[in-house]
Formats: sequence, C-alpha cells, structure tokens
Amino acid sequence: MTLKELYGEIEKYLDQTIEIKGWIRRHRKQKEFGFIDFSDGTCFKHIQIVYDKETKDFDHIDALKHGSAIRVLGTLVKSEGKGQDYEIKAQEVTLEGDCGDDYPLQPKQHSREFLREIGYLRPRANLFQAVFRIRSVAAMAIHTYFQERGYVYLHAPLITASDCEGAGEMFQVTTLDLDRVASSGKLDYNKDFFGKPASLTVSGQLQGETFAMAFRNIYTFGPTFRAENSNTKTHASEFWMIEPEMAFCDLNGLMDIEEDMLKFIVKYVLEHAKDEITFCDQFVEKGLIEKLEKLVSSRFTRITHEEVIKILKKAKVDWEFTPEYGEDIAKEHEKYITEYFNGPVFITDWPKDIKAFYMKQNSDGKTVAAVDLEVPGAGELMGGSQREEDYDRLINRMNEMGVPVEGMEWYLNLRRFGGCIHSGFGMGFERLLIYLTGVENIRDVIPYPRTPGNCEF
Repeated sequence: MTLKELYGEIEKYLDQTIEIKGWIRRHRKQKEFGFIDFSDGTCFKHIQIVYDKETKDFDHIDALKHGSAIRVLGTLVKSEGKGQDYEIKAQEVTLEGDCGDDYPLQPKQHSREFLREIGYLRPRANLFQAVFRIRSVAAMAIHTYFQERGYVYLHAPLITASDCEGAGEMFQVTTLDLDRVASSGKLDYNKDFFGKPASLTVSGQLQGETFAMAFRNIYTFGPTFRAENSNTKTHASEFWMIEPEMAFCDLNGLMDIEEDMLKFIVKYVLEHAKDEITFCDQFVEKGLIEKLEKLVSSRFTRITHEEVIKILKKAKVDWEFTPEYGEDIAKEHEKYITEYFNGPVFITDWPKDIKAFYMKQNSDGKTVAAVDLEVPGAGELMGGSQREEDYDRLINRMNEMGVPVEGMEWYLNLRRFGGCIHSGFGMGFERLLIYLTGVENIRDVIPYPRTPGNCEF
C-alpha cells in the first residue's frame, strides 16, 4: 500500500494491519519507545510510525538511521499525540536499504544553496517535495487545458539551423573535433554532421507556425536553450517553454487565450496540489494562496505600451531606469504598473525596433501587434504577438533587421501557400513555477539547473 492510497480512504483502514514501504525522514528515539517520520514519496503527507519495547526487534529498529529505506507492517490507529490525526503502531520494521552516517540531508534546516550542491538528494527535502510535485501538476494542467480544447501537441525539434529570436545566443551542435579546428584554424561545415551550422533551439515557434497552418491550433511544451551569460534568479541556460500557435486568431483573441489558460492552470494547481501549495504558503511566501486565488478572479487590464509610458512618466517615483517611449520597460516599471491596476496587465503594441522580425506591423509604422502579460509579484510571465502574414512586409522587415532570408524560404512560403492571420505566445514554465510556488530562484524549480559555469549531475 502507498500513503496516497492510505490517505485517500484512511477511515477504511483504521484498526487494520497494513504494509508500507518508504524512507525515514526523521527518527526520534526514547529509552522505551521511538517515533519514525515516514514518507514514501507518493504524496506530500508523511505518517508517524510508533514502536516500543514490545515491538519485534526493538533494538534493531532503534538503531535505524535517517534516510534509510524500510518496510513497515503495523496497525493504523488514531494518534494520541499532537501534530497528526493518525499513526501506525509498528509490528515489524524491516531495513530495506541502510543509510550511512555521512548522509548529508540530516533533519535540520539546510540552505537552498547547500541543497543545490546535493541536487541528487534534494528531492527528498520537504520544500522540493512540494515544488516538484507542483511542477508535475502544473505540467498536467497545461496539457489538460490544450487537449480539452482540441489543440495538437507538437514535438518541435531541439536541433535547428534557424535562430527564431535573431539574437544569436545559441549553443552550437557539432561533431567536429574542436581541438583540431583550433590548431588548424580551418572550419569546414561541409564536414560537420549536418553539413551546415546547427544549434540547440531557442524556441519552437517557427516550426509551430507551420503546424498551425495545417491543424489550426497547436502547442509545444518542451526544453529550450539560451547561451546567455546571465546569473540572475530568473535565467537558466536550459528551461522549458509552452508555445501555442493559433490560425485565424488576432491579437485580441490571443489575449483571451492567454488569460483563460493562466486562470485554468492556477485553479487546477490550487485544486490538485492543495497540501503542497499550503506548505509553500506557510514556509515560502506568506499570502501565496490569496495571491493565486486573486489572479483567478481578477480582470486582466489591456493597455498599450505608449499608455504605460505615459502613466510611468506621470508617476511621482524616483526611477532607477527612466521610462522612455520606444524603449523596453524595467522590472520596477512592471511592478508599478501591476500595482497601479491592482492585477495582471496586458501591455500591447510595442515599439517595432525592440521586437522580433516576425511580429505583425501595425498601420502606424512604429509599433507591432505584440503583447506581454505582467502579473503582480512576478512581472512578465508571457510574451506573444500576432504574426506578420504579409509576404512582402515580412521580407522587408527581415532585411531591415539584418535577418538572412536564405535558409528561411520554408518559413516565408507559409505566407504564399494558404497563409492567414495567426498568433502565438510563449510562456517559460519555470517562470510560471516561480509564481505558483513563491520560490524566487529558477535554480530551485527545475530538477537540475544548467547555468553559466554549472552543469552538474
């Protein structure tokens, strides 16, 4: 039996003999009796194992160490102690896997920095039991949302010859002997595996657009890679992205989907990860549940970038970065604008010179039909746009921005072969998890973080 099964119908098993298998999270020993805090990983809840001098092999049980794997045969009873409603009175406790005295995860407070150093053990800590179960539930929520609405799940390629963002910050993929290349000073891509430069993807958007022109509504959900030498709390070199693409959908329709999807995910996690969210509310971010519930019931404001700058300029705030028309906004501006409207804010119609080549150009010649969603306490959570569907305007824009047309003919041909108005957005999964859990560092919401100078485990 698992603890998840036990807690699902716990009254049914009261006063019954049951067998469970799992690990010792804490062992409190007394002269005549002892208490084992037991977890089997199937749910966030633990259960207390009680044993005494009458229990078989008392001395052997008393010698069991923190972290050991055990099998317990015992009777489920009402607990007479504080802190739990039920406990198991042990009849037998069998050691399945011993744990050495040098076990680093002792039952005491550990810093998150230390836990990253023992990343292969940190899933056993309560915080990460909560975080990674929420991650699992949130992933299911995303698939549920799109699958129930008829979207096709696309597995976009991880190796690509195109740079979606045009930023060039990509990890190169090669089978060439780099030491030989360095010594010879010659680089011949014709001898490389693909016969041309190839990289790890920064986005599945462009491939997603091709499938949207066939299936109408699609989404990708998978790893992406950015070779940014950034050590902030919100950047990682490998992270997961959700990128839907919808045909016959303009910018307003896109915002409708973004809002609906986010509210669905948050509500789903609140319903399906109650224990984990409660833990995070108590020990990570006070008021987390209230924040999430407020988002579900909030009205999302829609406002243009120009209007945002006007509000920021009128604000009586000593800005670290002065807000300017035609420029991006800073974290402090994002925070102010969500507080100003007391809820999530869609910022639309961004200056074209700070946005990507594929975005729909507005009639004013200055802005594009792009949108960023800002949420209280987290800032930008999603970014999207209506895509440029006009063939000639897209080529002109690529030329203006120095984006090579060669090699992108397949993408341009989408505008020649039955193209239509279409839109899409991207949401970093780890950014969402930071918001859902209150854990502020991206390194603590992804199992094995990849950051500059760090590729452990």
